[in-house]
Amino acid sequence: MEIGVYTFADIAPGTPAAQRLRDLVEEIRLADEVGLDVFGVGEHHRPDYAASAPAVVLAAGAAVSKRIRLTSAVTVLSSDDPVRVFQQYATLDGLSGGRAEIMAGRGSFTESFPLFGYQLEDYDELFTERLDLLLHIREQERITWSGRLRAPLQNAGVFPRPIQNPLPIWIAVGGTPQSVVRAAVNGLPLALAIIGGEPAKFAPLFDLYRRAGREMNVETALLRTGLNMHGFVAEDSQEARDTFFPGYAEVMTRIGSERGWPPLTRAQFDHSCGPRGHLLVGTVEEVAEKIVALHGIFQNDRFLIQMGLGSLPHDRMLRAIELLGTKVAPLVRRATQSKLPAA
Repeated sequence: MEIGVYTFADIAPGTPAAQRLRDLVEEIRLADEVGLDVFGVGEHHRPDYAASAPAVVLAAGAAVSKRIRLTSAVTVLSSDDPVRVFQQYATLDGLSGGRAEIMAGRGSFTESFPLFGYQLEDYDELFTERLDLLLHIREQERITWSGRLRAPLQNAGVFPRPIQNPLPIWIAVGGTPQSVVRAAVNGLPLALAIIGGEPAKFAPLFDLYRRAGREMNVETALLRTGLNMHGFVAEDSQEARDTFFPGYAEVMTRIGSERGWPPLTRAQFDHSCGPRGHLLVGTVEEVAEKIVALHGIFQNDRFLIQMGLGSLPHDRMLRAIELLGTKVAPLVRRATQSKLPAA
């Protein structure tokens, strides 16, 4: 199983966006150095996040890394142009020596729609149409294509071409069955974000994905799955919770206030860190054990953990990445290969 980290490049109060971006490149370098498999950067267009152009950040990361795979997490495809998305990640693929990926999603915020001149009511149709175009571009360098929400292309060439053929494209979902089926029908890997609730309750989505793929005669090897979840690793369990909680609570409460959710309490947080909760916060052994338990439920091929939420200090993030790569990942790999307990 591949293990990695992803981030939205949260900006802590008082930290300039430029500093957060430089810190992020250092995190990519370290993640590569300690043996993690994947680093993802998400796209947001808000003042509390620094990465509105993930491909640029990942390109900087490519220059300081050697083997780690570099992916968007996610590319908000509904409000972006597939031609430019493909060109950016094909360029990243060349710069990184064939390590680029696209994780395409519909996005959890809406700021990008008016920013780039799209109508929010076209939310789903935009994604469906743009995914179709992106996949056509991936298949051949000259394409003829037409849709309702974008100007048609007539024998248009899209360059450069990536080293990888095909360039990996994952579909990221938050729990919508229609999105799960769409990924399966297109033979695309599926990344499921679980940011609340009991993770085991999401397992039927992977069952639906695999069943839909079989019904469409999609090769089993193409139906890869990943989990994206929140967490943090430290030497001591209480230290991990105390370090991670302030920034996590601030982010979830701030976003929740925009959506009508009540503020997050410490009791709710601690409960979510428990065996059945959605947070992977604790010691090396605790986090490894939980990842292995989730793998037993989901049989996923990849696990990405978002640790740098809110005001988490950069030095604590670096230490968490180090522990994840040097301690957690080996335990998980050994356990999932041998089917023995993680610790």
